[in-house]
This record gives sequence, structure tokens and C-alpha cells, in this order.
Amino acid sequence: MEEALGVKASIRGNKVFLHGSERSVNKAERFIREFYSMNSTGYTISTEDVKFALKAIGEADVEEPSDEKLIEEKETAGPGKPVAPSLKEFFQSNIPVSSKKKFIIPRSGAQRNYIEAIKQYDMVIGIGPAGTGKTYLAMAMAINALLNKQVSRIILARPAVEAGEKLGFLPGDLYEKVNPYLRPLYDALFDMMEAEKASSLIEKGIIEIAPLAFMRGRTLNDSFIILDEAQNTTSEQMKMYLTRLGFNSKTVITGDITQIDLPPGKVSGLVETKQILKDIKGVYFVYFSEKDVVRHKLVQEIIRAYEKFEKGRNIKP
Repeated sequence: MEEALGVKASIRGNKVFLHGSERSVNKAERFIREFYSMNSTGYTISTEDVKFALKAIGEADVEEPSDEKLIEEKETAGPGKPVAPSLKEFFQSNIPVSSKKKFIIPRSGAQRNYIEAIKQYDMVIGIGPAGTGKTYLAMAMAINALLNKQVSRIILARPAVEAGEKLGFLPGDLYEKVNPYLRPLYDALFDMMEAEKASSLIEKGIIEIAPLAFMRGRTLNDSFIILDEAQNTTSEQMKMYLTRLGFNSKTVITGDITQIDLPPGKVSGLVETKQILKDIKGVYFVYFSEKDVVRHKLVQEIIRAYEKFEKGRNIKP
């Protein structure tokens, strides 16, 4: 708390004394009060979750720990409009997925915005660097929708494009050939569901994991569809995918436009959608930055360093 909020704290008996600027002390006081309130009701919070909550509160422009102010902000905010986070709201805006993990918690303002957008819109496009939870949270929302019978199946798609290296001819049948490209989707799925249950749903066709090429000619009704690594779709593939959406269906498209593995001369379909779909009501864009990275803290620094390098390389002397 001292490091994240810029305060000095000391404990005497059952009292916590805070020292620092008025704004920093207000943030720390609010954090302690809300944390105590949640802890006293038996709500268990992990150390990592506390770190992300402190980071969110530290970045917010908070004046006072006022409940009335929080209620007013919540009522006037929508997707895309950031609000000062309430710790209680931070942890209770969770996504129940299965018995393996009770729920998944958004760990940044952009992630909470992303979840709210998925609830409200039928087409959400998440763009940002690796490690920001774009695919993971979309997968959690898809599983939650399936468990709550809001949809009858989940379809997970990914373009089969190598990441900067040629893998050559892979052995096996068609599914064995494309399976390595789809492995990250399996990893996210098995992280949220027991392997036996997930495998059973895949075997029954309730959860389908397939390369993007398998989407052609289909109309996907009553489905939650996720297109991962969309920056590696061509213009034609993206148009084909966007026109698959059927009745009572929802789609989330995710990608990182700084990691495009298409051959030279090919335009990324995800990059094009930013211009083509920007004025269509019902399509919602969520942009992530290195601040939303929830992997090792070095990943944030690496992303920032690469962004600085790319900007410098594009400047001609």
C-alpha cells in the first residue's frame, strides 16, 4: 500500500496511522476502510488481487472516500467512461465460470470496461498488447453465458498463421495439423473448467475450437463466438467472419495490431475494422495499454520499450 499509493503507514494497537499528501492519504484511507469491510464479511482476497486493486485506486483521481460520490459516479458512467473504482465493486464485478475457479476478477479499469461492454453489446472488439486479458476475459464471459443458458454453444476461432517462423508440414490429420495454432484457446479453457468437463463439451460440439477457415459458409445462431489473434486475418477473412453472426449470438474479436504475422503486402483485417466499423452502433471498441498487462511486471516494461523503439525507428533522420 505504501509503495502503490505513496504514503507511509504505521500501526499502533488496532489503529493505522497514515502520513503523506492529502490525496494519497485519502486513497489509502478509502482502501483500508473498504478492505476491512469486505474482510469482515468473510470475503477472501488473494495477494495478487490486492496488488491490482491498489494499482487501480492509485491511478484513479480520488478525492474522498465518499459512498454518495461513488453511487453518483456509478449511475452516470457507461462503457468507455472511467470512474474511481470502489474496492468492493472491483472484486464483486467478477465472472463466475465453473467449480474449478469460483470467479474471475477484472484487474484494471479497461478490463472492467471490457466486461461491461461484452454484457451490453453483441459485437465487441478488444485491441491491445499481449497479457492484457483480452482472450481470457472473453473466454470467461463465454463460459458464464453457456452456464447461464444464455447461449447454447461456444465457438472459438483463430487464424492459422505462424508467428514469424515456418513450421513446415506437420504430421497427422487436419485437426492434428491445426491443433498447435489453437493451443492457446485450449489453455484458457482448461484453466477455467475441469479438463473432463471441457473435453466432454468439446466432444459434444457444445464448445468448438476451430481455425478461422472453418467459419466460411456458416450462420452462427445462439452462440458466443470469439475470434482470437484477429490481427492476423486478411481483409477477406475479416469480412467473412463478421457476416457469420446469427440470431441471439454475441461475438468478441481480440488482437494486437503491433504483432501482425501476415505476409508483406497483406493488410490486417483488424486494422481495417477500426476505420470501417467505427461509426456502426452496436459495435464497441475497447483499447488496452501496457497498464492493463496482468502478466509478470517485466512484460509491461518490455511492451513500453518496444513501443519506444518502434516510434524511434519510424522517425527519419
